[in-house]
Amino acid sequence: MITLKKEAESSGYNVNADVEFVEMLLENIDVNIERYGYGACPCRLASGEKEKDLDLICPCDYRDEDLDNYGACFCALYVTQDVLDGKKKLTSIPDRRLKELELKKNKKTQSNEDNVSSLNFEFPVWRCKVCGYLCSRPKPPNKCPICKVDAERFEQIL
Repeated sequence: MITLKKEAESSGYNVNADVEFVEMLLENIDVNIERYGYGACPCRLASGEKEKDLDLICPCDYRDEDLDNYGACFCALYVTQDVLDGKKKLTSIPDRRLKELELKKNKKTQSNEDNVSSLNFEFPVWRCKVCGYLCSRPKPPNKCPICKVDAERFEQIL
């Protein structure tokens, strides 16, 4: 718990102040690591196929938008400062995963087809889907230098 809190704070995030709740979430992430080999969000149903579940490996792709819109991520592991300070109350957060995956797939395909044909880069541009870090190189880095997630959490955007 202490390590998670330090890592989160060093990246500008806050962990839920309910220690018992956070420890339960972390235990369930550990269960998913044992079960699937990766730390899928314990509040979403993982398929067991890492390639299909990359978007829900903690910290999930939806964390930042959920924090912006609701003050907490879907499982409430991460919360905003307003929630910690009592200025904002937690509410139910809809699981947008399937709808957003379909929208992103359609939008990405269309925008890449429109943009790539007019651009000529020496290397592809990679974006970390967790923190937004961008780099241009033949392959994504093995670990994101910002948030430390593995290369598989990068997507080629150009």
